[in-house]
Amino acid sequence: MKLNKPKHNLYRNAMYAVEGFIDIVKNETSFKWQLLMLAIFGVMAWVLPISFGYSAILFISLFFPISAEVTNSAIERVVDLVTQDYHILAKQAKDVGATLVLLSLFVTLLVWIFTLVVALKVI
Repeated sequence: MKLNKPKHNLYRNAMYAVEGFIDIVKNETSFKWQLLMLAIFGVMAWVLPISFGYSAILFISLFFPISAEVTNSAIERVVDLVTQDYHILAKQAKDVGATLVLLSLFVTLLVWIFTLVVALKVI
């Protein structure tokens, strides 16, 4: 069975991604906070007196919460598409998305702690 899917190219796919980014920046306060955290801690990662490798680890780890927030927003939109009414499964789906964001923040914090301990030879 052949589906009548429109042919996409790299440019169109990139534009869809840009549209998604613009939408999440406009509509998600949590994502704006994540971007602010990326900016502040991203600069901090590169100005700390540590080697390039450690700075890169710190900087890359900041994308965990960004990715989790994007995933959480996608889950919320799909749930809202299916139902605007309260349903326990809708609540659980949204709660799981929020848990993903929380876990990503925790992992990022651990990466920063362990990396800085090693890089700065604190212990």
